[in-house]
Amino acid sequence: MSETIESRLKELGIELPNAAPPAANYVPYLLLEGQLFVSGQLPMGADGLAFAGKLGGAKSVSEGQEAARLCAINILAQAKAALGNLERIKQIVRLTGFVNATPEFDDHPAVINGASDLFVSVLGERGRHTRAAVGSASLPFDASVEIDAIIAVD
Repeated sequence: MSETIESRLKELGIELPNAAPPAANYVPYLLLEGQLFVSGQLPMGADGLAFAGKLGGAKSVSEGQEAARLCAINILAQAKAALGNLERIKQIVRLTGFVNATPEFDDHPAVINGASDLFVSVLGERGRHTRAAVGSASLPFDASVEIDAIIAVD
């Protein structure tokens, strides 16, 4: 990609929020030996939690994808807080996506595609990653989705 990550975000109409502080006794990110570990991010918007409720119940797959997309935006916000410059991102290495779902819901990968698609749209090949998409009986604050990340950095 010849354009910068910041210019790509602007082109996509995405403004990164301030990185959210931790909600408990943990750090929001940890930079260690060329890797940035970002703690689980919830779909927090300007007015707080934007997506609550279970997929397969109160929430549709498309709403889950929007929640996952918002989690990815919040991961980028944490990366910017940690690195100062998003151009230091070499590769999104791994995402783990947790989907708050009813027992019969089985479309977790489609939900987490909301995050995967955002990373590829913003970062190109640097956004391609390994991942897991798993169902959960509940998530903090009844969030619909939570995603953490491992990012290779300069």
